[in-house]
Formats: sequence, structure tokens, C-alpha cells
Amino acid sequence: MDVLVLWPPHIPSYFNAGHHLPSFTVAAYLRTQPFVDRAVVVDAGALNYTWKEVADLIFEGQYDLIAIQNEFDGIGSFDRLFAYVSRLSPGSKLVTFGRLSNLVPRFFHRYPLYGIVHTGDYEAGVAAVAGCLTNRDECPGLPGVHTRHGGVWRSPSGPGLFLDPEEWVLPDFREIPYSAYDRMYQRDENKFCGIPDRRELVVPVARGCPVGCSFCEVPGLQGRRERRLPVSRTLSYIESAFRAAPFEYVAFYAPTFTLNRRWVIEFCDEATRRGSPWPWKCATTLAHLDAELVARMGAAGCVRISVGLETLEEGGFAALPRTKRTEYEAFDRVVDWCRGAGVELNCFVILGLPGTTAEGARATADYVRARGARFRPTIYTPIDQFDPTMTEEELEAFNRHFLGDGWTAQQARKLYALMFGSDPESTRVMDRIPLAESQR
Repeated sequence: MDVLVLWPPHIPSYFNAGHHLPSFTVAAYLRTQPFVDRAVVVDAGALNYTWKEVADLIFEGQYDLIAIQNEFDGIGSFDRLFAYVSRLSPGSKLVTFGRLSNLVPRFFHRYPLYGIVHTGDYEAGVAAVAGCLTNRDECPGLPGVHTRHGGVWRSPSGPGLFLDPEEWVLPDFREIPYSAYDRMYQRDENKFCGIPDRRELVVPVARGCPVGCSFCEVPGLQGRRERRLPVSRTLSYIESAFRAAPFEYVAFYAPTFTLNRRWVIEFCDEATRRGSPWPWKCATTLAHLDAELVARMGAAGCVRISVGLETLEEGGFAALPRTKRTEYEAFDRVVDWCRGAGVELNCFVILGLPGTTAEGARATADYVRARGARFRPTIYTPIDQFDPTMTEEELEAFNRHFLGDGWTAQQARKLYALMFGSDPESTRVMDRIPLAESQR
């Protein structure tokens, strides 16, 4: 069986290389399956593919299965993509996987798909479809996957499969278009997750999170129990990548990087023993940091810690798990720890969080900046309001750029002023990341 794994062309609202990584992880996993002869992966979005190039890819490949990654705001191109497939490779079966199909799988029933990965790890769902198609024309119910038979959709046979970390296949960094990702990170004013002027290696180190934020899809997508790679395998992947390509820092892709404190200490001790050769960054919560841990992280090469601060306004605490209700004093302590360790503190703040005000959001932003931390805003998205009967335009409005109902024009303008427009703040964390030898 020949498989194409595709991130379709679109204009993104936001860019995080880690969000694109599942396409490459799925392809890498498929290559280990005995029924897959070839798995090609293309990030046509980041590569800014034209539709001519997409057509070339589809027509020349004549793939048995095309697996399409979906995103919150990447579905506007689906109809056009399906039109190309139906004309140029009518024998291809289509399956989709991604964050949006995890939250609202029945929305995708309107498309000419064969399968929709709903729950479980993406690679397990796509592999189940590929394996089934290898043996028969129609598949019975599959775990975590909606399948279509004779024009009728069949529900999953049960929950999707969560793979053990030993079963994960790390993506081939040589086929990931990191040069295109560099361009996405070039303007620091965008407040995307990457660091300008430096090449990052994304390492998908953990899946799952028990924190349980209502506005976050991770617990439903990856489970509430964390699964994590061993330190030894993580280090081997980093070392091989830095030997082979001009990477300059590591971006750990994990919902809550410091959730497993023992793992972080083991990694930091080993990285420090090796001379802290790789600058790195991570994302976590304030509650999962302490003075000793931050000091160890800084000594081990950590240059940025991103935290889900969300808000300092007490009115918004009811919308947050208890572990994320941060008082000013607690925030100040983490700021001091990071400053002492030489680590930039990057604060995710949610604008429009229920119970908050535009004035409270401004106060949070001002306080974060006054304490020398980096303010990174996003807009509250109630993911529980996704509805399979929505139009594409209605669903794409949940893109973390648009406020919901209930805000006056004046309040909305104040919040949008924090999200969009000029921002005098910029990072200088790249000064702590040496250029690769080949880039000097």
C-alpha cells in the first residue's frame, strides 16, 4: 500500500511547528507497518504549495490512501482538495486525523472521506484504516475511527488506542521543512512559539495531561495520564539531529513538560554532565515549577519557559483548574526564579476568559511586562461549543482570534488592541543561542 500524509494548503491563524509534527509522526509510524510499502509526507501549508503542486503530487502518486491532517482553522481548503483527488486519483481512499476531528468528528461526515480518526493516537487510527484496506474493501468498526460504508457512516467500535512510548516512532527530522518553519518564526511580533533567527528541533517528548483546562483539547485528545519518552531515547534523538543538521536549539513538545519532576531532573543532570550543549525551551504550568527545578533547568541550557498564566484577575479563576489560579505573589516568585537562572519567562494569557474584563486583561498584561516576563496573548475559545452542523465559516471562527458574544464594542476593541497591532516588546533570547557553525 502507498500512503500520502498531507497537511493541506491554507493560511494559518497561528503557527507552531509542534502542531505540524503529527503528519511526520504518522508517516514514520506507517513505515514500520508490514502492509505499507511507501509513506510520503508533505506539509503543503508551511511549504506554501500552489494547487498545481498539490495536483502534481496527487496525480503522480496515485496513492491507495491519503491521510489528511485537520486543524482548527485549516478546513477551508478541504473541498478543493477533495475535488482534485476525485478527478486526478479517483481510486484513492481518504482519511482525516487531527485536533478538530477529535473534538467534532461528525462535522467531517459531510466530506467524501472513508475514515475519520476521532479518539486515540493519530498514528494508531490511520494505521488501523490502512491495515484494514489492505485486506478488504470495507472495514468493520475500528477503535477510535468513524468509517463509511455504502454512503453510511459507522461509529467506532470502541475507544481509540493510546500507544506506549516504546511504540512511538520519532519523526525523521530530515524530511521536516524546518527552513519553511524558520520563515514563520521570523517576525517576533507575531508571538508564535518559535525563536527568531534560530533553527529549532522539535522533540515530541510527552503526551497527555491531568490538569484538565476546559479550553484545552489535550486531555480528550491524548488522555489525562501522561506518557513520556525515556531520557536516554530523548537524548539520542537530539544528538543525532544536531550531528546531521544545523539545529540551534531544542523545543520540547509536551503539554506540561515539568509534570514529571524526576524525569526533568534526570534530563537536566545528564545535559549538564555533557556541558549543556543544546539550548532548549519548554511549556508547563506555574504550579509545576520550583526554585530548585528552575535553577537546574537554567544550568542545563533552558533559555525559555512558557507557562499558562491565563489571567491574574480573580474574576477569571472560576474558569480555571485550581492549580492554575495564580496569585500575584506566586507569579512573582516564579519570575524571580527564572531571572536568577537566566531563563526567559513566556506567559500565555487568555483574553476574553469568562469572568474577566478588558481592564483586567490589560492589568495582567501590564504586570507581566513590568516584571520583565514576555506577554503572549490568545483569545478564549469555548471548544465545548463546537457543533457538527456548523458551516466551515462558523467553525473556523473558533480560531483563537475572534471573541465570542457578550462583549460590548468598546470592550472588544480593548481586548483586540492587546491581541493585534503593534507590540513594542521583543525577545532577545536568541542572544543566548549560538548560531550553528554552518550559519556563522
